[in-house]
Amino acid sequence: MTLRVTNSLTGEREAFEPQDDEVLLYYCGLTTSDPAHLGHARGWVHVDVMHRWLEHLGYDVRHVENFTDVNEKIVARVGEAGDSEADVARSYIGSIIRDMRSLNLLRADVYPRVSESIREVIDLVETLVEKGYAYESGGSVYFDVTAFEDYGKLSNQRVEEIKSQGEETGEKRHPADFALWKADGVAPEDIAEHRHEGAAPAEEAVETARTWDSPWGEGRPGWHIECSAMSMTHLGETIDIHVGGQDLVFPHHENEVAQSEAATGEQFARYWLHVRLLDAADEEKMSSSLGNFETVAEAVDRYGPNVVRTFLLSTAYHSEAVYSTATMAEARQRWQSLERGYERAVEACDSVDARTTVDDPTLRGAVDGAREDFTEAMNDDFNTRRALAALEELVSAVNAHVDDHGEYDYRGLRRAVEAIEELGGGVFGLEFGDGEPGGEVSVAADLAELLLEVRERERAAGNYDRADELRDELEALGVEVQDTDDGPTYRL
Repeated sequence: MTLRVTNSLTGEREAFEPQDDEVLLYYCGLTTSDPAHLGHARGWVHVDVMHRWLEHLGYDVRHVENFTDVNEKIVARVGEAGDSEADVARSYIGSIIRDMRSLNLLRADVYPRVSESIREVIDLVETLVEKGYAYESGGSVYFDVTAFEDYGKLSNQRVEEIKSQGEETGEKRHPADFALWKADGVAPEDIAEHRHEGAAPAEEAVETARTWDSPWGEGRPGWHIECSAMSMTHLGETIDIHVGGQDLVFPHHENEVAQSEAATGEQFARYWLHVRLLDAADEEKMSSSLGNFETVAEAVDRYGPNVVRTFLLSTAYHSEAVYSTATMAEARQRWQSLERGYERAVEACDSVDARTTVDDPTLRGAVDGAREDFTEAMNDDFNTRRALAALEELVSAVNAHVDDHGEYDYRGLRRAVEAIEELGGGVFGLEFGDGEPGGEVSVAADLAELLLEVRERERAAGNYDRADELRDELEALGVEVQDTDDGPTYRL
């Protein structure tokens, strides 16, 4: 089955056909003004799995993800997270990189920063001015949306219906024109809505905002031009897949299309994939501005990276997902089920009861079926929800085989182990095996051992009813207690 993706540019499910054997993938990265939250992690993890699946299909992948380190929101955090715009950006880039590593993301080929790409930005703006798609006004440069015939094709809007794009200024010819280069620095009123308690006074913060010399005078790049400049620098004029959050379709991605294609005369991105926003339990999108978020660092510390990844992959990138105590509890249970199934497969495969003479057609058929279902799901627009279900069916088959057989099918179990490692580990990025437990899993293990000690003391004292109650309570919390001749053991 050929990989098919939903292309936001056409609104159609299309067969994916890259330009050549190397897939050019760009993902709009974070503005480095806040800690990364689970809404950001949703995009990260799904793009990571897209990258992994494309490599699984045999493609080389050149993956670029930017850091926006020049922005009014960053200036608004001066005095709170650093002494200057550059310091604030550096601090958050450091925490973002740590968050990426904690989630077991594949590294991108490059992580370009706006501050390192100013020359490319200026060159691109000059090209647009020379070609008549942009104009200088008051030291700023604006893109003329009426000059680009296809403006609005990504977001399905007409120029005459767009009233404004943020910059309310008399310098623009049309309300929908957008800034490519902004004259001077940042004004106090530009950061007023973004300031946090503890930040420096606005008049002091804006003094640290960075500016650069340009043919139009001292200034700063506009938001949208940055991604076009960085993408074309590292991936060329036409990329295969551009991924970003659903909230960026307009104006950010629409403007990327217009300015890039106006400059080069070539299609900017062949496939546009948009990740749905993550809703919080109150049914609002999770965002830094609303303050209803859990940071990546908090979530990984609380649940561990495998549970977080399982939660994020439990819904396809284009489907609605809700973060709540209940959905995280379900993700923990699903991960633990996968982990236990893998461990049982490994233990049985390596046991003295694993025999080359045993052939379980049901187990072997389940392995083949899981691979087929997983492949079909991932080729269906990276449907991670269905692919995860295929893995769960496989571990169910492993559990049934181990429970129902005194002697095990070695070849079938080996194939099951390899499938889980290849698909669950290699494609989904889950970490099976002997790694240290992450997040609160280690704490849960300590608590389980403590409760087992209490239970043993109750049994020794003859308080069997209370010991049984403790066992039931442990099992209700997801701790499977097993009494053996050598004493009680447990599984989380």
